[in-house]
Amino acid sequence: MHRHAVENLQQADALLFGRVIYEMMEAAWRPPAPTGGGPDWVEPFARTIDAAKKYVVSSTLDRVDWNAELVRGDLGKAVQQLKREPGKGLFTGGVKLPLALAELGLIDEYEFVVHPRLAGHGPTLFAGLSKHVDLRLVSRLEFGSGAVAMRYEPRR
Repeated sequence: MHRHAVENLQQADALLFGRVIYEMMEAAWRPPAPTGGGPDWVEPFARTIDAAKKYVVSSTLDRVDWNAELVRGDLGKAVQQLKREPGKGLFTGGVKLPLALAELGLIDEYEFVVHPRLAGHGPTLFAGLSKHVDLRLVSRLEFGSGAVAMRYEPRR
């Protein structure tokens, strides 16, 4: 699963995070986070996310570091500008920011990873989406853990 995450991160020029996901990832993966002390399979992910360029959408943070820039102002215009830059594109995650991006029609591909655990609580992805987004399955990948990653493109 972590190898798959590394492959995803390497297919993007930068990560686009909201404040909450940025702070969670920074707390978990910014050095001296698990380097040398964790399992071997964690190391490539830790190195990859640490090195990745990050954009952080936030109206409350005054500054960011960890190879990051703040994104302020009109979200749609800012993301459209980032998407126009040459390269491989952006990778995002979380709950609130992907909802806002879906509302603006700015997501070109979705990946959902379903884990074999019922939690019974937590945020609901895309809760409150104002319109349906019809998707077309592009790929499916099963992991030894029983988790399944499904990649979709919006039908346009």
